[in-house]
Amino acid sequence: MRAIVIYSQLSLLKRLTHRLNTSLSFSSKSWPATDVPDDETPYSDVPKPRRSKSKRKPYVTPMKVLIERAKKEKEARKAQPCRVLEEPPENGLLVPELVEVAHRVYQARSSLLSGLSQLVRVIPVLRCGLCNEVHISYVGHEIRTCTGPKSRLRSAMHDWRKGGVRDVVFFPKCFHLYDRVGKPRVGHDERFIVPRIPAIVELCIQAGLDLEKYPTKRRTKPVYCIEGRIADFESVVEEDETKRKCSFENGNLSMISSSMLTNPVEKVQTLVENNISHLDELSDEERNRLRGLGKHTLDSWFEMISGAKKIMEKYVVNTCGYCPEVQVGPKGHKLRMCKASKHQSRNGLHAWQEATIDDLLGPNYVWHVEDLNGPALNNNLKRYYGKAPAVVELCIHAGAPVPDQYRSMMRLDVVSPDRDEVDLVA
Repeated sequence: MRAIVIYSQLSLLKRLTHRLNTSLSFSSKSWPATDVPDDETPYSDVPKPRRSKSKRKPYVTPMKVLIERAKKEKEARKAQPCRVLEEPPENGLLVPELVEVAHRVYQARSSLLSGLSQLVRVIPVLRCGLCNEVHISYVGHEIRTCTGPKSRLRSAMHDWRKGGVRDVVFFPKCFHLYDRVGKPRVGHDERFIVPRIPAIVELCIQAGLDLEKYPTKRRTKPVYCIEGRIADFESVVEEDETKRKCSFENGNLSMISSSMLTNPVEKVQTLVENNISHLDELSDEERNRLRGLGKHTLDSWFEMISGAKKIMEKYVVNTCGYCPEVQVGPKGHKLRMCKASKHQSRNGLHAWQEATIDDLLGPNYVWHVEDLNGPALNNNLKRYYGKAPAVVELCIHAGAPVPDQYRSMMRLDVVSPDRDEVDLVA
């Protein structure tokens, strides 16, 4: 009996040593690494519900880093009170490599709006009349997420109405700055004088896009910084030369376009002329046109986002920490218009901080629907449903392929149970 116990202990000891050796071999440097693709898209979960209105937006750059950066700038001003700003765009000059990107972003925005205006006529878009919720389907969903007035009396149910392009994509507006370095702020008394344009257009203008309707000052020499204040000693250039240069640059850069947007796409005019409002009524040729239009619109969306991110790395975009107000420029404006939380302590001024790409564009996430003709989404099964930006969801239903970065967010690998199977799901 004792021999059997000793033998069992020895066998257990051998297995333990074998596992220890294998674990050591896995942790050693000589063990070959697993073949994991470098271009694998990271996992992105469904966006969280809207934060509380009383809480501030999270900072893009940590507060400690901002404090250290401010201290270094203060020490640099003390060491050299009068200095020439060398790096663009802080010195008033343009970043040369971003001028072409600005033209691409502006062209991609025009192509996006043109494609969405045609897709909305064929694919149904619904919006809630009491809140900002949007749904792409023939029937509105039953998920109780309405935050509009008297939502408690309606059990947070949405009031669905027909939507349009403005509901699919949202471009917040900001004030246009004629001189982003010399006069970076708009006063409260100037709120009716200075025009407001989409923030993405203002970002392109400051990065090098020239529009006749919205002129801006272009410098040829860097500005000076004297004890923290900007001083411009540039000589006045003749108007004829500046006009000739601007027209010459516009003529050259207007032909620049991305490889994604150069292929022409046939417009879906026949669908509108024949009053076709249901996807099942389309012929094979019309489906191919719709699929090409959806892919072209989705490429324009990604082209605009990628270009805007590149520009935002150099050009500052500010947003309010409590409301969706956006201002493109080194500083935020001085308008006393904020009505969000704690605005009394700020005398109506905005709490400016660094903005993100979602603050500049507003993707407006919607629930993903597999079949437009299927039943409405059930509130009890909302944890099985995925989400996607409204532009992406609209283009996918038009026939465009699903982007890899939104596969996990849309939960395409999750099979949602039927309505009669809700009680059987744990």
